[in-house]
Amino acid sequence: MKKILSYPLSVLFYIFFFFNLLIFHPIQWICLKLGGYQAHKKSVDIFNFFLLRCLNILGTRFSIENEYDIPADRTCIFVANHQGMYDIPPIIWYFRKHHPKFVSKKELGHGIPSISFNLRHGGSVLIDRKNRREALQKMSQFGDYLKETKRSAVIFPEGTRSRTGAPKEFRTNGMMMLFKKVPEALVVPITINNSWKLFRNGNFPMEPGVHVKLKTHKPIPVDSMDAASLAAQIERTIIADII
Repeated sequence: MKKILSYPLSVLFYIFFFFNLLIFHPIQWICLKLGGYQAHKKSVDIFNFFLLRCLNILGTRFSIENEYDIPADRTCIFVANHQGMYDIPPIIWYFRKHHPKFVSKKELGHGIPSISFNLRHGGSVLIDRKNRREALQKMSQFGDYLKETKRSAVIFPEGTRSRTGAPKEFRTNGMMMLFKKVPEALVVPITINNSWKLFRNGNFPMEPGVHVKLKTHKPIPVDSMDAASLAAQIERTIIADII
């Protein structure tokens, strides 16, 4: 029965999903042109709220475990494992007061309504994974931006999503560049579980009834230890809670 239901629910999901992409693209543009950063950010927050509601059509649930009072007036570097594209909407929505900006591959900067626009104009950084030197230069500039604005970063150090949920090796160069540029920041490790299951059957049909879980771990001041030790501790902390 679950398999049968997955087909009509997936069709309904994609209808509403693409409608949101199309409708929020001009909304973001108008907000940015007329209201600047704050209005644009608000439109992005609402866009991601509705993306979560689209996923609810599939019976997808989201829960976040966070027992820590994370300051909103201090740059945070959110570091998480990566299981799929739907890791992103709950992070944007649940941590919206921290103004999260993403480290993303440059290919996502074009061709996707709403999402590409936000990546290009919302403060995120787009890097070329094949050009290490340029990527580190952009990460350095991104660190300067975070330091100046006290906004926050989200980085998935595995680089690509895990299709089975099993963790991949963390690539720490970009993360350590941010440590160097923003030593006063807090690192917030996040473990994400089950979002890979949405794509258990590929892009269609989507898997219904998935419970996506996010667990926030104790924030760590960047300057509390050397960068290599900090990166290793973050990786151990995140991986220890992956189901």
